[in-house]
Amino acid sequence: MTVTDAPVVAFRGATLGYGDRTLWSELDLTVRRGEFLAVLGANGSGKTSFLRTILGVQSLSGGSLDVEGRPVRRGNPAIGYIPQQRRFDPLMPLRARDLVRQGLDGHRWGFARPGGIDWDRILTALDAVDAAHLADVPVGVLSGGEQQRVRVAQALVTRRDLLLCDEPLLSLDLAGQVTVTERIDRARHDDGTAVIFVTHEINPVLDHVDRVLYLAGGRFRIGAVDEVLSSETLSDLYGAPVEVLRMRDRILVVGAPEHAHHTHDDEAVDA
Repeated sequence: MTVTDAPVVAFRGATLGYGDRTLWSELDLTVRRGEFLAVLGANGSGKTSFLRTILGVQSLSGGSLDVEGRPVRRGNPAIGYIPQQRRFDPLMPLRARDLVRQGLDGHRWGFARPGGIDWDRILTALDAVDAAHLADVPVGVLSGGEQQRVRVAQALVTRRDLLLCDEPLLSLDLAGQVTVTERIDRARHDDGTAVIFVTHEINPVLDHVDRVLYLAGGRFRIGAVDEVLSSETLSDLYGAPVEVLRMRDRILVVGAPEHAHHTHDDEAVDA
């Protein structure tokens, strides 16, 4: 499926800050159905906070934000969310299949009827991320990469209009990164899901990205990969010389501030 004109997320003149610190301001951005938007930037630049505003757990300081034409609200079932990685308690008895099941009925009150649980669908979601063999394993004893695969299956077990991904490739080896990225990309092609993908490393998703939102020092740039990830653009954003090199099918950024490409963002979402 190609990107359509139907808007899923619309920021208009949006500003976000904490006290006297502005993370970004006057942001105008529309994310459309089937679009893959990568969000890049330094630690503390507001990447995770950007997701928090869409989830409805962080209020803008100014401007407006609509999701599917309506003011943003917390607990929107049309939004799937893969959180920044946190290890589960090793003693947690919840099985991988139980965690994925929460993606189907976690928003409901009470207990589901035993016969009403679509276990086939849950196992299919796990299989899509090469984790079907983990279905009956307690999540607390899984490795970090295995836990991350299960989180992806949970977010994608049912069709979503919007998928928010906060560093979903952390703890995954190269094969795992390919599997998870391809599964996310398939959701946007098959279902028209809009994908907003926060990452510190563009290369694993380079072939799938439509546009980039780059946050740095209270400023931002939006555009195609080649427009934003250029020496001229990043040097302007950081106010210092930055060199962007193309090496075969990879992009290498040289000279950006040391804090610009750490693997963890400004804060984790607890929602």
